[in-house]
Amino acid sequence: MNKKAVAYTLSNLLLFLSAALAAPLFVALYYSRAHGETGVASFLVSIVVAAVVGLAGRIILKGNAELRNREGIAAVALGWTVVALFGSLPFLFEGVFYEPGRSKFEEFVFCFFESISGFTTTGATVLTDIEPVSHAVLFWRSLTHWIGGMGIVVLAVAILPLLGVGGMQLYRAEAPGPETDRLTPRIAQTAKIMWGIYAAISAAEFLLLWAGGMSPFDAACHTFGTMATGGFSTKNASIQHYNSLYFDIVILVFMFLAGTNFALHLKLIRGDFKAHIKDAEFRFYAATLAAAVLLIMWNTMHPPKGETPLYDSIPEAARHASFQVGSILSTTGYATADFEMWPALSQALLVILMLFGGCAGSTAGGMKHIRMMLLLKHGYVEVKRLVMPRSVIAIRVGDRVVSPDIMKNILGFFFLFMALFAGATCFMTTLGMDIVSAGSSVIAAMFNIGPGLGTVGPTDNYAHIPILGKCALSFCMLLGRLELFTVLALFAPQLWKRR
Repeated sequence: MNKKAVAYTLSNLLLFLSAALAAPLFVALYYSRAHGETGVASFLVSIVVAAVVGLAGRIILKGNAELRNREGIAAVALGWTVVALFGSLPFLFEGVFYEPGRSKFEEFVFCFFESISGFTTTGATVLTDIEPVSHAVLFWRSLTHWIGGMGIVVLAVAILPLLGVGGMQLYRAEAPGPETDRLTPRIAQTAKIMWGIYAAISAAEFLLLWAGGMSPFDAACHTFGTMATGGFSTKNASIQHYNSLYFDIVILVFMFLAGTNFALHLKLIRGDFKAHIKDAEFRFYAATLAAAVLLIMWNTMHPPKGETPLYDSIPEAARHASFQVGSILSTTGYATADFEMWPALSQALLVILMLFGGCAGSTAGGMKHIRMMLLLKHGYVEVKRLVMPRSVIAIRVGDRVVSPDIMKNILGFFFLFMALFAGATCFMTTLGMDIVSAGSSVIAAMFNIGPGLGTVGPTDNYAHIPILGKCALSFCMLLGRLELFTVLALFAPQLWKRR
């Protein structure tokens, strides 16, 4: 392990972060003049701190740019942590979570939780009242989503070659899904293409929201939250605040696109108009969404005997069911209804959808549909083998045979996810949380969704959770965003040994 190369890469990430902090600084300057808001000093100091530390590391460690597999793994996992730490500075300097009697350490944990929730696109918040917070802080809070959506490391990979840092090891460690889909032979070009598509779709959503009557500020923030499948809103009531069918449809469409493999969007742009239809994972993704919407529509209109129907008409039921299913399945977490008031079957379906998440190669969290599809296929094949023990049955995705190595990876991934979920849930219950709140908070954090059930439902927040619980959930967010192995590898002694 070349630790200096890892530190050199982290220094460059901090330089990138300091540049990103300039955007909310301009927002702070505008609103300080127009509305007398604070924030300019907080963002200036944050920029200086990140830039000084990053520049110092770059100068001291110059010449240590070579990244191999081990260094790439460490740089990704530590990179997200370091970026979240320095990204929490504006919250800290602005005093967003200051309260009399709250210690500085507790205040910092609040700030870090909000920051890592943003960068991991989880959307779980510890803000009890969002709307009074300054525009600059709200903008930075949403921008952390957008940066983290396609991956802070993948974005930096497009820039780091100019600084003398290699990128393939970073991309392999960060890219979501069981396999890395290289769109072009050169990794820097891949990152630029991915971010070009990401930015273009984001621009389209922003224009549609703005054209529909949303202010440019709110349109930008909600675009960041949608395309990153994060879910931070500028309103306490989330999207329900607007009570607009138009906004619901626009955001639903873009949540669905964000939860789709971006490689398919590229193929569509290049003229393959059947790319999405031909993709087995996308068909499974679309079918899962459609089936869940229909079931929840039926359940909310025809609840168990003795319960009052929530919706009287098919259009109303379709509107709320499709938005919430799209929001949970893409792991965005926006809300137009309090789904804790829905019948138990509907709530159970939403929890199951949390496990599925979006597609591999998307900005969504969760297990990913490709893994769930292959697990189902594997189970079916094992049943067939029980009946026909001498038969040779291959697991296929479309025309491709899935290799045993990939299936081993997926089975190991699933087991680890379940084991960590069980362990984290038990830990949260020791802090005094009921089992529903504890379990759903872990699912919501580990699968990067945001809202859960119980005391962390769609109309609640995470402020009441004890400090140790916030630390545990912050770790769960990182685990989920980097899909377990990259983070867990940090605890393997072999990673740190010299070759």
